[in-house]
Amino acid sequence: MSVVVATGVVAEAEARVATALGRTPALRLARRCPDLADLLSVVEAGRADAVVVSADLPGLDRSAMARIRAAGVAVVGLYAPGDEQQQRVLLQWGVTACLPHTASANELGEAVQQEASGAAEPPRAPLDSEQPDPVSSSDESEVLVGDEQTDPGQIITVWGPVGSPGRTTVAVNLAVELAHHGVSALLVDADTYAASVAQYVALLDEAPGIAAATRLADAGHLDLLGLASVAPEVVPGLRVLTGLPRADRWPEVRAAAFEEVLEQARRLARVTVVDVAAPLEDDEELSYDTLAPRRNAVTLTALRAASTVLAVGAADPIGLQRLVRGLDELRPLVERPPRVVVTKVRASAVGAAPERKVAEALDRFAGVAEPTTLPDDREALDQALLAGRLLCECAPTSPLRSALAALAAELAGVETRPRSRRGRRRVASSSA
Repeated sequence: MSVVVATGVVAEAEARVATALGRTPALRLARRCPDLADLLSVVEAGRADAVVVSADLPGLDRSAMARIRAAGVAVVGLYAPGDEQQQRVLLQWGVTACLPHTASANELGEAVQQEASGAAEPPRAPLDSEQPDPVSSSDESEVLVGDEQTDPGQIITVWGPVGSPGRTTVAVNLAVELAHHGVSALLVDADTYAASVAQYVALLDEAPGIAAATRLADAGHLDLLGLASVAPEVVPGLRVLTGLPRADRWPEVRAAAFEEVLEQARRLARVTVVDVAAPLEDDEELSYDTLAPRRNAVTLTALRAASTVLAVGAADPIGLQRLVRGLDELRPLVERPPRVVVTKVRASAVGAAPERKVAEALDRFAGVAEPTTLPDDREALDQALLAGRLLCECAPTSPLRSALAALAAELAGVETRPRSRRGRRRVASSSA
């Protein structure tokens, strides 16, 4: 049975590639697409088993590649002979079968057939010259990003139901305490509804880091140096990727690009803390229309990528009810049971012995045996926000700060006592 192929190749190579494909008996060239829109329409209509695309096809990016793969179509990438940058872009997009435009009919046909059959090791041309990683080869890069992680870092996704249970408060201070424990951390504001991490750490957010990072990922140019350049260091050991300043900019952050941001984050920091929005719906009607971005896709991507999910709820009757219902929605979406964290624990909201009553309620109604409880300390939090400083700076002896430091130490597997040496606070604006 012939493999049906569509091409999306730049004009100077289109005729040569079409001729080469036509000479391979096992292939049938179904369409020579003049642009990306035509290629995607062919793919999503189920009219191709494989596509051959040029790295420099106008409009082609990681999100478009994700749409092609979502249709179950194999991809072979072509680059201009000797253009190492195009090769690297294709590899960053996950295209392992890469050939020059001048590849012979046999080479191109074999690559398409192996990709279409799901071969584990498809042929690809090696890079014309092996360049060292810019992150480790330059003194400037070494100063900027420090040591690359030898093992992939963990991702902690902080989620909570609607109603301001304290997701961002937990995410920000957890990341800060990790840094104080000597654990390199990256804090990512992925809330596409109401991003606010920048305000917590006194950063300007006119040029949101998450939008810049996903643009680089979409274009195939995101590496450690690129991620570090858009995630300024606010305290020693902690970088921050600021969120969207306007909710209507959410389409800028596509799921496929954000997934690559998280992959690079694993290399940049030992722990990446991701603050996400509450809604978990994957709109069924939109899910059948791959042209439409989905607003909650970033949250769902962060949950799937997480090593640990923290489910945050507030310790009052409404907050606990929302948490119980939210856990029912959350559990099918994550591989491991979420770690439940209850904030604002106080006797005035739930009665005497509030920690015990919260634990009993969650055990009875949600099957949560040992929730982590955080005491209410509104005065300390208000003071920190008003001063534009961190909780550990304004109220180092706060019971809330101590509880967050203990949680950070437990999640990172380090001693519970924070480092006594404090780095000088760095105040910087995020970069586009």
